[in-house]
Amino acid sequence: MSSDRAGGDAVHNRIALLRAEQGVTRRELADALGVHYQTVGYLERGEYNPSLHLALRIAEFFGLPVEVVFSTRPFPRISDAGTAEPPAAAG
Repeated sequence: MSSDRAGGDAVHNRIALLRAEQGVTRRELADALGVHYQTVGYLERGEYNPSLHLALRIAEFFGLPVEVVFSTRPFPRISDAGTAEPPAAAG
């Protein structure tokens, strides 16, 4: 039996990024979801795919649509997102 990471069934997520943005620890998120804090780590590393119910609860915790938190395709890296120069200041 192959792991999800080796196959095409991986679920990518932004949990670690969202936790950092909102100042939430793994333990705090786990307590809010009713799971073990190590489960949050497994999810963040892509070692475990959440059930639909858990994915929806995670999205609800962060106040975001589930498709913003989870995807079947890798999310673009933040460093790749803003390659254009910032607009010039008006003056």
